[in-house]
Amino acid sequence: MIPLPYQPYIVFLAIVFMFIAIYRNWLRPVVSFAYTIIFFVVTGIISGPTVIKGLSNDKIASIVLLILITTGIRKNFNIELIFKGMFRDGISYRTFISRMMFQVAFLSSFINNTPVVALMTPYVIKWGKRHKIAPSKLLIPMSFATIMGGMITIIGTSTTLLLIGFLQKNNEPLLKSTDLLIIGTVITIIGILFLTFFAGRLLPNYKDLIDSFKEKQREYLIETKVKKNSEYLGKSIKKAGLRNMKGVFLVEIIRENQKISPVEPEEVILSGDVLIFAGNTDHIIDLAKSNNGLKLPQEDLYSVEDEIEVTECVVSNYSSMVGKTVKEASFRNRYDAAVVAIHRQGQKLSGKIGDIPLQAGDVLLLFSGKDFKERVELYRDLFIISSTREVVQSDKKKYYVLGIIGALIAGLLIYGQISLFTSLLIIFSILVGSNMLTLQDVKRELDLNMVAILVMSIALGEAVFNSGAGNIIANFMINNLLDYGTMAILAGLMIACMVLTNVVFNAAAVSIAFPIAFEVSQQLGISGMPFYLGIAFSASCAFLTPISYQTHLIIFGPGGYQFKDFFKVGLPVTLIYLTTAFVLITLLYPQII
Repeated sequence: MIPLPYQPYIVFLAIVFMFIAIYRNWLRPVVSFAYTIIFFVVTGIISGPTVIKGLSNDKIASIVLLILITTGIRKNFNIELIFKGMFRDGISYRTFISRMMFQVAFLSSFINNTPVVALMTPYVIKWGKRHKIAPSKLLIPMSFATIMGGMITIIGTSTTLLLIGFLQKNNEPLLKSTDLLIIGTVITIIGILFLTFFAGRLLPNYKDLIDSFKEKQREYLIETKVKKNSEYLGKSIKKAGLRNMKGVFLVEIIRENQKISPVEPEEVILSGDVLIFAGNTDHIIDLAKSNNGLKLPQEDLYSVEDEIEVTECVVSNYSSMVGKTVKEASFRNRYDAAVVAIHRQGQKLSGKIGDIPLQAGDVLLLFSGKDFKERVELYRDLFIISSTREVVQSDKKKYYVLGIIGALIAGLLIYGQISLFTSLLIIFSILVGSNMLTLQDVKRELDLNMVAILVMSIALGEAVFNSGAGNIIANFMINNLLDYGTMAILAGLMIACMVLTNVVFNAAAVSIAFPIAFEVSQQLGISGMPFYLGIAFSASCAFLTPISYQTHLIIFGPGGYQFKDFFKVGLPVTLIYLTTAFVLITLLYPQII
């Protein structure tokens, strides 16, 4: 047991260490959260039952139900039809991104934005290729729009529902749907208009980085092995024609576990040599099919003479594969696929493919079998970003059910006759009862890592409350900012919450910011609602880094982005977002002025 006077400072240190561990990739986020919460339980800052109570929190259950309802809708209805008019030819860049952003923002106000971005990415890239527009000009606006759109409704993001859970537990007034609707809609419109007119100037154009290509193509690290009967045996790199191959560059040779790099033109090729190339997707496939004496390590699993289904995937930030090597991930057994090449934006990779530890955001090129897509949906470690997609066939009966679901959501929430959890439970029951959602779907789509982080976020908030850490920070803010008015405290709280959500997770940002806002309102004797709204919007203001939001990681590789690209366009969007939210909150709640 830690003495009470020291508990706030122990909590501060533990949370700071947790943030560093996540940011530096020392531990997976869920593991870092777990160690921190276990530490708080062992030291007596919170109790074991307090942690378990998070499992029975109806707002956590509501988030789970929303994810499953989204799955049912995505599984049974061809959502792509909503965007049919958006992808037609003959429209300008500004017209396209404007339509795209408004439509994905609207959709994200009702369903989880992660599947929206995963679904839309290949189609947006294809439209860009037809119009000679780089993906880097298109994908960040899409991701940003889904985040803004998620703040239009209470059910648009898990952040808002988590905050409502804290409000309920502390007997505070709940967020008003009208407040979110007004502020969220205005922010979304202004943000989309800004991106429509300025994204083209702020976003990079990476399609001409490689002079040998008319358009930028992602460079992968490719591993090949020299066959025993190869025509290259005994020849130098130059004579074998491997020095100046079109679209593929020889990076290094691995010979008996020794690396040879850089590779000299006169280096002689020996049997068993592993040649590591850097190149683009199309040339990798040509290399595999050329029968030139080189083979991909996966040729024993998939015959390259046949039609190979080639798939590009992004490693999820919740993936169990993060930190494991390609070999340890057992792609063949787990996914019915073989990793042919790997791309990590902004980093030079070397060595055998199988020995490279995977990171969130890595783009993998796979030779995939017939069971691949089913297994990806089962394990949820990867996002498929290749353009080959199955088209969902919908019948009229399902559309009638969708209409009933939509009416239920609107009616029950607007009139407030029953709770959000109860209304979602009814909708979930309709999907299950009509066989539109199965037990297998539930097992496949439920991300236990995310649920665990949400549950532990509640425990984290309790630690900040119980230790008195929230009270100390509240006193600090009041003593240093109250002379400038209550608005200064609101602004300081929103900025701090925004920084937290860009460095770690929005759930953690809410968990830490809410106790502070609660203590401030109690000490000042004023309504906490403007502070709570400030937390809700600033905790979703995740535009500065690619690691701040799951949708950013999906587009990071396909867009060819670097960290600085998010900051360059995200900084003005953040300023517009926070300023608009701040002004509207003060107008809706003038008592804070």
